[in-house]
Amino acid sequence: MNTITTSSVINSNSGNYGTPQFGYYLQPQPLRPSYPLIPPSPYGSKRAVLCGICYHGKSYRLKGSINDVKCMNYFLIKEFGFPSDSILMLTDMNIQNLPADDKEERNPLKIPTKYNIQMALRWLIEGSKSGDSLVFHYSGHGTQEMNMNEIDHRYDNAICPVDYEQKGKILNDEINATIVRPLPFGSKLHAIIDACHSGNVLDLSFVCKMNREGHYTWEDHTSSRTYKGTKGGVAICISACDDDQVSVDTSALSGKEVTGALTYSFIQTVQNEPGLTYGNLLSTMRAATHGTKTGIVTLNGPIASLLNKLLGLRIKQEAQISSSELFDMYKKQFIL
Repeated sequence: MNTITTSSVINSNSGNYGTPQFGYYLQPQPLRPSYPLIPPSPYGSKRAVLCGICYHGKSYRLKGSINDVKCMNYFLIKEFGFPSDSILMLTDMNIQNLPADDKEERNPLKIPTKYNIQMALRWLIEGSKSGDSLVFHYSGHGTQEMNMNEIDHRYDNAICPVDYEQKGKILNDEINATIVRPLPFGSKLHAIIDACHSGNVLDLSFVCKMNREGHYTWEDHTSSRTYKGTKGGVAICISACDDDQVSVDTSALSGKEVTGALTYSFIQTVQNEPGLTYGNLLSTMRAATHGTKTGIVTLNGPIASLLNKLLGLRIKQEAQISSSELFDMYKKQFIL
């Protein structure tokens, strides 16, 4: 990788969003629902796919993923004017606790299986044109897999659908090919990935490396073998941590519901600082989830301090930004 340019400025009561090591398959869902499935229009200028997976009944269950999706859905509608019927939500909400007549939540096409996530990503990019704003939010487990096809045997980042044990994971190569490479001129895609090993899960060409003082460099991750760029659009990924780090879900930040640390800090930062730049966004999110001196978790506030003392929490997690193109982090305004 190459360093390209420089600029400057300036926990958990649940499981890590890391690689599940074991578990059991979920009961297969029916393929033919007894009610009509009406997807939202794929041709709105603002649309989003929100995916939250808790992995119910498994040893690596997460508590905050569905809350993340609900918060992001509300945030996109209220703060950025996304039409509710142009947001596709996939969750593994426990249907046993749902009313029998709640057909929307029981919709089998909205369970985050590998196939459903693949189809949702295709829906997201379908018919996109100049001026469109697309969002992909994922809260769940992430992992890495050795890519034996690469000369240097590098690791690929991947996300874990609810049925990943049976159907497999979704690798960053596939995500890039599905929603990054087809992105047309004048359109933009933001991915907010609240998972372990999520640093460059969209396999984008440039990764921003920022230190605690706010100085940053862009690293060139361009592949000499495969084109990973867009058709003229801009793709930006905001991820929970670097490729070799793990993320957590926690109630220490919100003080109430369990949420992913990345999702919560992202929403709070954007709401509290209108008109902020990408540089301000990244540095503020990091400050919200980390001790400014150690760089290793000490979540701010009395609740977080107590958790660190009682649980011995020592998890390194630093939000990352990657992009399909270079830009000045402290001049480019963040807008969804």
